Amino acid sequence: MSSQIERLQARFDQLKIDAFLVSSEGNLHYLTGMADMAGDGYLLVLANTVYLITDARYQTAFADQYDAEHLIITRDYLGAVCDVIAAQQTGVMGFEDGLPYTAYSYLDENLASDLVALPNIVEQIRMVKTPDELAKLRATAKLADAGFEYVTSIVRPGMREIDVSNLLDAFMRTHGASGPSFTTIVLGGARAALPHGTASNALLSAGQLVTLDFGYFLAGYTSDMTRTFALGQPDAKLAAAYETVKTAQQAVVDQVKPGALSAELDAVGRQLITDAGYGEAFNHGMGHGIGLEIHEGPLISTHGDEKLVSNSVVTVEPGVYFPGLGGMRIEDDVLVTTTGHERLTTATRDLLIL
Repeated sequence: MSSQIERLQARFDQLKIDAFLVSSEGNLHYLTGMADMAGDGYLLVLANTVYLITDARYQTAFADQYDAEHLIITRDYLGAVCDVIAAQQTGVMGFEDGLPYTAYSYLDENLASDLVALPNIVEQIRMVKTPDELAKLRATAKLADAGFEYVTSIVRPGMREIDVSNLLDAFMRTHGASGPSFTTIVLGGARAALPHGTASNALLSAGQLVTLDFGYFLAGYTSDMTRTFALGQPDAKLAAAYETVKTAQQAVVDQVKPGALSAELDAVGRQLITDAGYGEAFNHGMGHGIGLEIHEGPLISTHGDEKLVSNSVVTVEPGVYFPGLGGMRIEDDVLVTTTGHERLTTATRDLLIL
């Protein structure tokens, strides 16, 4: 049985449950080691054992990990869950609060035990990375740095945003990435005022700021990095705002340590940006956790109530956006150490003028 599952079982008494049903993509990946299983079954964790309920497509892949009793091959996933719970005479089964209503309705009607929705149970365990996970996150961050260096070596006015995105994708895959963890953002000029715009056929031109936001999976774990650079001398207003964003990002990173409250981290950077006159131009949260998925806990935002824990990895990503003119964002992956922090993405944060 994996240490991850044992960490979940260790919480059962505190949660007052006898079993926990896992259905979400990230949590199935974390507890089974298999990606892309969401919708193809459930992991049913009991106090002293575990059942993987899936179909024949996964039978060979899991044959070495589960015996015939604990690897249940069926298409009636929820029916099998009910059968196991009845046979084990389980009293209370917890489940992820994102379980689809149709699945909940079936369980509510047919399950012999009581049901209780529990948010962020496995997600809280996932926040604390093992040494192996941290090694993978270091490697994917290092690859992200190389990706940014590559882009700044080849980007030129006249290229389309989508050209830059495609070339970066090819570079990252050639160097070991399995694929992007979100649609790569390459935005030039006024389009850089779209915090989550995606690369288009728009041409990059001299004098523009260009925002590049990307993350790629390496050995199952993702980076998430943003840099903004200039193709020639940028507008003075944008250049001044960039320095504010850079200062704000550093101020937040300086406060990253175990016990730091996410809302207070957000406030540190947001206040600096507001004091510089750009408060209304910063319209998203300050960061989030990363790991197997591009967005994990904790959320670093105005209303965040979580505290940072050591051996977790978070992003810090302030930005400022001026509709019709442009925008900028700087984002790094930061490891929370036992005594403070360590930047995992280390590419320069100075405004490069190419």
